[in-house]
Amino acid sequence: MEINNNIGLLFNTQKPAAISMARKLLQWGKENGINFLLPPHEAAVISVPETSDIAWKNSVSFAIILGGDGTFLRAARYTFGYKIPLYGINLGRLGFLATGSPNSAIEDIKSILSNNFVLQKRNLLKGHVWRGERLVYELHALNDLVISKGNLARVIDLEVKVGEEILSFFLADGLILSTPTGSTAYALSAGGPIIPPHVPCMLVAPICAHTLYARPVVLSSTDLAVIAPKGNMRNLMLTQDGQLGYELLPDDRLEVMLDSDIFVSTIELKNRSYYDLLREKLRWGFNGITDGGD
Repeated sequence: MEINNNIGLLFNTQKPAAISMARKLLQWGKENGINFLLPPHEAAVISVPETSDIAWKNSVSFAIILGGDGTFLRAARYTFGYKIPLYGINLGRLGFLATGSPNSAIEDIKSILSNNFVLQKRNLLKGHVWRGERLVYELHALNDLVISKGNLARVIDLEVKVGEEILSFFLADGLILSTPTGSTAYALSAGGPIIPPHVPCMLVAPICAHTLYARPVVLSSTDLAVIAPKGNMRNLMLTQDGQLGYELLPDDRLEVMLDSDIFVSTIELKNRSYYDLLREKLRWGFNGITDGGD
């Protein structure tokens, strides 16, 4: 990967801390010969010259994301297909995607400019919604695609196949189809396993299933999951990375698999591994008791 001083800058325009950090980085960049490029929306918020969307995507060598994991997911969707490595500075809550600290943001950027990092290729889900023989939605997700019920408090009935074979019929509040990256998001709350991002697979996890035997299932990188609502279920929603929603009709069919062609590349500093992140965020190895007694 070739690094240059053209760095993309994306941030949560609704978060004062992100706006403040963006201004700080722009000033630091000006003083150190580093060119931060901002697309139109971000540039307008802090009144600096903008770079058009196409020029931005074709000019930056990597991008810094200021915000939480939601901001990172939006940035990933904005850069799909352009092979732009992303590094997030966490100004949100948990921060499994935006892993950098605002206190070390400048030092982290210096490390990246010095090539002191590794790239992590992260799989995307590719989803197709079919209405009969007509393709109505084609979606990509870095975290997950989720089928859920509407406003009424009732379970939904879903048939799940792997290819042509029936896997299960789930009577549940919904169903999560997740990448390894998304295994620490909604799927974790549904009892799914944590899957390191370098493991190519797809996770299928029912939400509050109405049976004791329903369990999350890990599928291979080449498996095709086919999900069909049963009965005359209405008000079903398909959610893309928790941010965009699409209505599903009773006879719709969702087909999901890992995309073998498109990836999102994230930057991992050499002194901060994925397993370091897990220990920190999940408090593994911390018992909450200070030293000094038996």
